[in-house]
Amino acid sequence: MIKHTFLLKLRNSQGIPQSFVAEKIGVSRASYIEIEKGAKELTLSQANKIAEIFNISLEELISGKTMSNIKVSIQDKSEKKETQEIRIDVPQKNLKKFKEVLLYVLEKVGSKSNVGMTVIYKLLYFIDFDYYEKFEEQLVGATYIKNHFGPTPVEFKKIVESMESKGELETVKSKYFLHEQTKYLPRREPDISVLNAKEIKHIDEVLSRLSDKSATELSEYSHKDVPWITAEDGRPLSYESVFYRTKDTSVREYEPDNL
Repeated sequence: MIKHTFLLKLRNSQGIPQSFVAEKIGVSRASYIEIEKGAKELTLSQANKIAEIFNISLEELISGKTMSNIKVSIQDKSEKKETQEIRIDVPQKNLKKFKEVLLYVLEKVGSKSNVGMTVIYKLLYFIDFDYYEKFEEQLVGATYIKNHFGPTPVEFKKIVESMESKGELETVKSKYFLHEQTKYLPRREPDISVLNAKEIKHIDEVLSRLSDKSATELSEYSHKDVPWITAEDGRPLSYESVFYRTKDTSVREYEPDNL
């Protein structure tokens, strides 16, 4: 369900008239007004078109939170801040690893027709959280928040913008069946020297297991995962909760005494 107050604020903030949005999604202005009032629901196709109009993801539209509302900064040294806001500080070493893992994933599976933004989000999530469950240490250690379609990496957009500005990555819009799709094209090879053999093997295993699944299948799969289930909407997922996973998503073979 789209939060109509969010849709209204979003449109007003960008100065876009109701008539323009109504025309783009194929309804009358009166019908669109009913949508903004919350008296009428959007179809999935209409929601996709609105997300494109306002240049946000479908996940952001449904959750009622744009990534710009969450502060992400990239810095040389990690600093802990006591604050009520969600603030993510990305140390340079984590930034480097995030970039190379993303480029590695794109090199391996980015050309697959199903691999758009939502699939990339979920692949990165399971790479990170499965690794933590298996080895009790972080691979990238990105921060993921709970959104309607599953875990979303908070740092992703800012890092992608940085990579685009340096010519390392290109974002393209395409169609996947009847839906709009955002794809990412790598413009350089990944520097795998930042990854050890164990990490590369793990990433390859996750990609082999999950990269052929559709965005819907991966979202539904992530909804079975304890970190997503136990998190509050719009809040970060806990890495420690992977140790409470059920057999549906657990990837670690526990000794009987540890069960």
